[in-house]
Amino acid sequence: MGLLGISPWANAGNQKEEAIADSVRLALSKLVADPRPPKPTFDKIEERIKYLHWLGEMSDRLKRRIPDKQTRLEFLETVWYEAKRAGLDTGMVLGLMQVESGFKKYAVSIVGARGFMQVMPFWSRVVGDGDPKKLFQMQTNLRYGCSILRMYIDMEGGNLFLALGRYNGSRGRAEYPNAVLANWKNWEFKS
Repeated sequence: MGLLGISPWANAGNQKEEAIADSVRLALSKLVADPRPPKPTFDKIEERIKYLHWLGEMSDRLKRRIPDKQTRLEFLETVWYEAKRAGLDTGMVLGLMQVESGFKKYAVSIVGARGFMQVMPFWSRVVGDGDPKKLFQMQTNLRYGCSILRMYIDMEGGNLFLALGRYNGSRGRAEYPNAVLANWKNWEFKS
């Protein structure tokens, strides 16, 4: 942690609370309130084998950043579950976290964004139960982050560059989207 508990890795921009349609707010509220644990289910054994290979490879890549094996595996299981649930590529989500927080659970940006995915506290009021402290809980942070990113991708008509800029509060500037897209390559999985 940096000075005053602010992580030097936290890279959130000056994200603004935007007006969103009531239907979007309701859908996001349902997504973040869903209590299902992040345990994957598979229809085919091949899918499970591919997942286990992904889990092993990503665990090896993250070992330096998250040394405790149990914590690392729980983190990756949650990343996989929440990314898939939101229709996102796991490598992109990991690349975003590398840029946003450096994989620091308690990262706080200069503008107050929190946790692995640097979720702004206003989201806990807009779509959650109003308790921003929960944004430091792994599953809560990843669920919010993935759900919000999915919403922005949809709002931008699938334009990932603009959606990433909106997620970071730097829409229209290239630095942040380019950093996430570059770091995505660190987390690509070739099955």
